[in-house]
Amino acid sequence: MTFSDSGVKYFEGKVAVVTGGSRGIGKAVIDELIEKGARVVIGDILESLGNEVANAYNEKAGTKVAAFIRTDVSKYSDNKALFQFAETEFGGVDIAILSADDLEEGIFNVNTIGVIKGSKVALMHMAKRGGGSIVCIASTAGLYTVFDTSAYNASKHAVVGYVRSCSIMPAVCNVRVNAVCPSWVATDLLVGFTSSSTVDPLVEAMNAFPFVAMSDVVKGVFTFLYEESRNAEALMILSDGLQWNVPAPLPACFFSEECVNVQKRYFENAIPYSKKQLAEALERYNAEQQSFLDLS
Repeated sequence: MTFSDSGVKYFEGKVAVVTGGSRGIGKAVIDELIEKGARVVIGDILESLGNEVANAYNEKAGTKVAAFIRTDVSKYSDNKALFQFAETEFGGVDIAILSADDLEEGIFNVNTIGVIKGSKVALMHMAKRGGGSIVCIASTAGLYTVFDTSAYNASKHAVVGYVRSCSIMPAVCNVRVNAVCPSWVATDLLVGFTSSSTVDPLVEAMNAFPFVAMSDVVKGVFTFLYEESRNAEALMILSDGLQWNVPAPLPACFFSEECVNVQKRYFENAIPYSKKQLAEALERYNAEQQSFLDLS
């Protein structure tokens, strides 16, 4: 199913968690999710704005379709509270859009660690629902490099690498993990950077570069939500449209008879082993949640 021909209420009964959802890409995705019938929990550090955004959705809908909870994605405790809140408010989680982003001192904690922690907690909640879809907002900076933004590049490369390492997840718990990789997008985060009065050759270059339409970023996210065959993939959002990024092929030495046999045995054993690990982790996680609820 494509983005344009999907039904208006395609996500009726679905619950989405969106980090960084008070503005920018996260909010644009929420607009579309709610329009298509989903209920959404927003996790963000922008408490006043987040509550304002959630209240506006509810007022427009005439019913509760959104809720907000302050969330620092770099903390496991906040991620757990976010997804537990979604489960309490709306009964479970089917979709996670991990969109929090930072260009400054929290780069790795937010862009990389936040995505990994958020996706691990999301997996627990989605496994209880029988599956789901996680879309991580990465960047073309996770596929290519600009020397002036080396730390940001590294954080986004890590996200793409993490997503591509999740190829086994559908077989383990029916959860798909993918990455959207936009080029420059006119979000509040980037506009503040490009409007700086500081003489910076990167700012000059960025201002001359074609920016990506927010609608195309949203289209990229929903491509993963609709196309259920997609997993562990990276979709670039460019000024001239959407384009799949295909990893470089493995070196020939990986395809010796011995290596092929080892890889075959590994994949045969990895799925049941991972299912067992997940079941044990889910049991611990559920017990932890129950203890929290008993105390509250």
